[in-house]
Amino acid sequence: MKLLIIEDEPGIAGFLKEGLEEEHFAVDIADNGKIGLDLAMTNDYDLIIIDWMIPFISGVEVCRKIRKSGNEVPIMFLTAKDTLEDVVFGLDAGANDYIKKPFAFEELLARIKVQLRNNTQNDDSLSAGTLNMNTVTHQAFCSNNEITLTPKEFSLLEYLVRNKNKVCVRNRIMNDIWNIPFETDTSVIDVYITLLRKKLDSAGCGNIIQTIRGIGYIVRES
Repeated sequence: MKLLIIEDEPGIAGFLKEGLEEEHFAVDIADNGKIGLDLAMTNDYDLIIIDWMIPFISGVEVCRKIRKSGNEVPIMFLTAKDTLEDVVFGLDAGANDYIKKPFAFEELLARIKVQLRNNTQNDDSLSAGTLNMNTVTHQAFCSNNEITLTPKEFSLLEYLVRNKNKVCVRNRIMNDIWNIPFETDTSVIDVYITLLRKKLDSAGCGNIIQTIRGIGYIVRES
């Protein structure tokens, strides 16, 4: 799953990115409201975390603009503004949750999972053929055989399965999974695809990841 963090304090942003990536999330960072809003409007995120007091466009205004566009992505405020009036104001702007700084990462993670669970409405299971994935527990099975995957392998496989029967372009995969610009060499994807294919085949899923030469990869339903 992919998250966007709009936070202008490098220490907090880096701490959140490292911790959430260890929990198997892909994370984008924006250090001001203008960049954050642009990313939110041009990418698909499963959840957005916004600091209130950020440069150029305030967090509240970013939240309002996202909601005005019709985007119902879960939004959480993470801010030092801590009065009851602030909380009500933030929620009225369209946020789903409000966490006051300083915060415990464990609480933030738990609240993120609640929002993701509510948003997916029990759609935390993905499948393609005999492959089944649980995006909450980060487990993958071929029939009854569990597949041991690294966080990045799981993220890549989840991305392909979420887009099953669609061609996933290599440069887009690089941007969405590795957060690396389009023009970067994408040969690292080949390494991960090879590793995934070996693990899937050993578990009994067969060759469900197919190469579209010169373009990218596709997971077909059958």
